[in-house]
Amino acid sequence: MKKYYLIILLVAFVFSSQAQKMTVAQMKIELEKTPNSPLYTKDVLKKKFKIDTIVVTRTSLFHSLADSLAYTGKIKKVYGPYDQQGSKFLVQILAKSPNVFYRVSQIFIDTSLFSHKFIDSLGNSILEKIKNGTSTFEQMAKTYSTGGEGPTEGDIGWVARGVLFPEIEKEIVKRKKGEVFKLWTPNGLHILKRTAEPKQDNGFALIMRVFL
Repeated sequence: MKKYYLIILLVAFVFSSQAQKMTVAQMKIELEKTPNSPLYTKDVLKKKFKIDTIVVTRTSLFHSLADSLAYTGKIKKVYGPYDQQGSKFLVQILAKSPNVFYRVSQIFIDTSLFSHKFIDSLGNSILEKIKNGTSTFEQMAKTYSTGGEGPTEGDIGWVARGVLFPEIEKEIVKRKKGEVFKLWTPNGLHILKRTAEPKQDNGFALIMRVFL
């Protein structure tokens, strides 16, 4: 019994010694090969790690490294090393699951800048110009939107289900592609255009950070 115990200790010591000598490039290769990355990180690499579920809110214009990798990264692939706030780490994508995304364009007019009456009148004027063809949605967005959509001509890209205001999401699903309509939320007036049919895409990712 003692003999087997010594063999187990020796094997563990050998693996531990090998892990200590590994370069970052070798660690990445081994993490991609192993069937159980967290266990390998804990028992062989002897490194601290953290596993997080990342919600992908958009398919472009990412807010951070995490959601960018969550959307664009490949399962099992190891990325990095990255250096944030003095910590160096690798990132591995462990799994992904889908969500529904909507493609929407918007002209937003903030009630903190103008009165409700003025905004309502302006919104009706914008809608009339779009519908009678004297101007386009894109031109009106560049001229009037106060929500930062001007440079993209109103396009806010593909947005995940659950990110938009509930009243907007509820209305968007009822509308046809290309349809333009206005809607109020507590923040202000939204003149919206459904620019594409909803699609399924990478919506959630399970990622592991391995601290070096």
